[in-house]
Amino acid sequence: MTDNLKGMKIAILSENGFEQSELMEPKKALEQAGAQTFVVSPQKDKIKGWKMMNWGDEIPVDVVLTQANPDDYDALLLPGGVINPDKLRMQPEAVRFVQHFLNQKKPIAAICHGPWMLVESGAVKGKTVTSWPSIRTDIINAGGQWVDQEVVVDGNIVTSRKPDDLPAFNKRVIALLAERQPALNRM
Repeated sequence: MTDNLKGMKIAILSENGFEQSELMEPKKALEQAGAQTFVVSPQKDKIKGWKMMNWGDEIPVDVVLTQANPDDYDALLLPGGVINPDKLRMQPEAVRFVQHFLNQKKPIAAICHGPWMLVESGAVKGKTVTSWPSIRTDIINAGGQWVDQEVVVDGNIVTSRKPDDLPAFNKRVIALLAERQPALNRM
């Protein structure tokens, strides 16, 4: 374990149907880098993942969205899976939660279908992002530039396409957080 992210608190906004690897692998990488992670969800107690073509494991919810204060977190992770972000983008509280990070210019990392929350929150206008190919048109229609790359960083937003990109995604997210840590520490 390294401690280059020691003291940082990362919110992981998720619902039932998150792509299991896209939540668990970044969570593990962030914790190994010294950050604390908190699963924030509209659901109480636990949420269930999606693993390839079937339901996956259940994980505990640390903070119910209605009780979560975005000021308590230094950065935000938006895992993918089709079900998870599609459910979240229909919930005004979830959209407001993401918008807070945007307004405060805090780092946001989104993978696969996770950028749907960036579209819904108005974050992609004028930004270059990547995602699962099926939401390319949504990103373009929201004013973003979509590219087919393993990982893309545009300002405080890191995006990636799919589970195969997780090693590069995790590395770039941790690097961005480490670069910004002094500025983030207790804004």
